[in-house]
Amino acid sequence: MSETSARLLRLLSLLQAHREWSGAELADRLGVTPRTVRRDVDRLRELGYPVNASPGTGGGYQLGAGAELPPLLLDDDEAVAVAVGLRTAAGQGVEGIGETSVRALAKLEQVLPHRLRRRVSALNAFTVPMLRSGPPVSPVDPALLTELAHLCRDAERLRFDYESHEGAASRRTVEPHRLVCTERRWYLVAWDVDRADWRTFRADRITPRPPHGPRFTPREPPAEDLAAYVSRGVSTRAYATHSAVRLLVPLREAAERVSPSAGTLEADGEEACVLRSGAASLDVMVVHIMMLGLPFEVLEPAELTDAIRRVRDRLDAALARTGEPGPRTAGEAGRTPGTPGGSGAG
Repeated sequence: MSETSARLLRLLSLLQAHREWSGAELADRLGVTPRTVRRDVDRLRELGYPVNASPGTGGGYQLGAGAELPPLLLDDDEAVAVAVGLRTAAGQGVEGIGETSVRALAKLEQVLPHRLRRRVSALNAFTVPMLRSGPPVSPVDPALLTELAHLCRDAERLRFDYESHEGAASRRTVEPHRLVCTERRWYLVAWDVDRADWRTFRADRITPRPPHGPRFTPREPPAEDLAAYVSRGVSTRAYATHSAVRLLVPLREAAERVSPSAGTLEADGEEACVLRSGAASLDVMVVHIMMLGLPFEVLEPAELTDAIRRVRDRLDAALARTGEPGPRTAGEAGRTPGTPGGSGAG
């Protein structure tokens, strides 16, 4: 009996790891006859595993999708990866995923061998997640994400109510293309039927209004790299004020400071890169750039340089009021204190 059970587990593992096996291949791997393979496949079906069989010389066995989720077999590395993923899932912007992850993790850890529990515990004990404080940003109902993904897959039109950043409500009809996730926010990239253009919608502001449809022929996407396309939209196009500055550091170093929602980066030689971003005003733009802590020069607009001067003057005035000397000009640098306009030579 134990030999049969072990063979069934081995058969299940083979079916999960390969698209399709011939009966002869499975018999050779398991060291049994093709007739025994057929009997074992029937046992797996009785246990709820949907094993499909195609007849003929080129036929074989393939594990399909069933009505219910049967038990899964995971190797050591897969089990550790799933456990660690469940532990960190609570920090993602999907509403209710934290509680669901805890339940799934409890079931998994109950059956993990001791050696794997030690690996999972070590990873979690010596890893510090860098998550924002407070609740996740813009939690999204998992059912909504699933619905949007299905509409993208099946190329069906979506009708929904949408609330803009300013709180304005509108009814939209779109041809959904892809979901993009960045920094705990989910976005839908879709062709807006009424506006005849591509648009990006925050998923947490979407309220579907079924029925959906009809089907449509998918269009060419607005960009090959949709992640970069959404990044440009949320960091630049969404704002009235745009800028481009050259950061005097390599692209790799700048990417460690600039998140996809803060701006887009492109290399400008080996030792510099260009940051394009947007903000509500030029003064806010200056603050954002200064907070990067990187050397830079303004490319555009020219008004950004004027805004930097205004911020500099305000800072100089603040330092003067607190008794701190401001930066001296080139002419003042050669003067001796106490002798205005003189060189100190007497």
